Formats: sequence, C-alpha cells, structure tokens
Amino acid sequence: VAWIKRMFNIKRAGHGGTLDPKVTGVLPVALQRMTRIVGSVIHSDKEYVCVMQLHAPVEEERLREVLNEFEGVIYQRPPLRSSVKRALRKKRVYKIELLEYTGKYALLHIWSEAGTYMRKICWDVGLVLGTGAHMRELRRIRTGPFTEERGLVRMQDIAYALIRYRDEGKEDLLRKYVLPGEYSVCHLPKVVVRDSAVESIVNGAMLAVPGIAMLHEGIEKGDTVALL
Repeated sequence: VAWIKRMFNIKRAGHGGTLDPKVTGVLPVALQRMTRIVGSVIHSDKEYVCVMQLHAPVEEERLREVLNEFEGVIYQRPPLRSSVKRALRKKRVYKIELLEYTGKYALLHIWSEAGTYMRKICWDVGLVLGTGAHMRELRRIRTGPFTEERGLVRMQDIAYALIRYRDEGKEDLLRKYVLPGEYSVCHLPKVVVRDSAVESIVNGAMLAVPGIAMLHEGIEKGDTVALL
C-alpha cells in the first residue's frame, strides 16, 4: 500500500484484508475516497489454496474424514504471531477440498469466512490426526468479488501503466487495472435510490420506500447492503 501511494502520488490508500508474510495472492487496494468502502471487502468471505505438511503419513481416507470435521462452524484462537487479540472465536468454514495428497503434503482448497486462519486450521488438523502438521504454502485466490481469474495485476504491471500514462498520455492500461469503486460492492445486495431522494439521504435523511427505485429480493433486517 505504501508503494502504491508513492507510485500514484496520493495521500490515501488501504487494502482489503491482510496477507501474512510469504503468503501470495489477491490483495485489493482501494485508492482515495474508495477507502471508505473497502471494509465491505475486508469482511467478505475468502478462498485459499494451501499446502499442508503432515509430520507423519496417514491414510488418505482418514485425512478426508478429519478435514470434513473442520467444515461448518469451528472454534479458533489466532496464532501467536497475529495482529489481533488471541481470544477464542467462532468462524465458519464453508468448504475444505483435498485436491492432492502425497502422504507428506496435502493440497487443500479452503473457502471460509473472513478472519479464519489457514495456518491454525493446518495445525489443528495435525492435532486431530495425532501426527502434527503445519502450513507450508498459502495463496489467496479470492476475496469477496475479487479473484485470480479476473483483474489480478502485479506491481510491475501498475508501474508500467503509470509510465505509459505519464510519458505517452495513454490511459488504457490504467483504466484496465484501476477498477471503479462500485466493483468492490458487487457481491452485496443492492438498493438503488431515485435521483430525487439522493440529496436528502446524503444530508442525513432516512430512506423511505418512495425513494427506492429498485432493490434485491430477500434483504433482511441487519443485512449489509450497497446503496447506489
């Protein structure tokens, strides 16, 4: 984030969810005013590909049984080296899939709620197996609406796009890499406000039914929505 602020010569930027050292993958970075809504990405669900190293081999069927136990709501205490308080917390793991297994290394695809520690899942799986285990490698392949397959750029891609814009006046690559802020809320249910109600709402008025042009079905009390 510090590098991007210097590259763009801007005062405000923020990222959508911490990546531990040596972890690679998707890290959305919000620029300027869009830092106000990056919280919707931080608190969205995540997907990872993880290499777990077992300290002793086990049967594949036994490993699959234990991994199934970690689907659903689990209890976790953050690792010693973490940026949050080490209080016991409940997190939901939507899916753990065993992609490959060699007897020593297990390649896992994990889809979980935000704030779930993959390093701790590997450690706890090792405890249940009785062999011990630790996380060897981790890559985040999705955070909220942002995926590896669409829109993922490297730092050098951004640097080249800025050079192309400053030296040649061409902004095509910048427009490709810097997405509109609305993209970061595309995973949320939407409420579209009528033009006639916008001024009242931004000045603190409550949104009433006549001010709504369209909305998603199934929105419940307490849900987070995107107001457009």
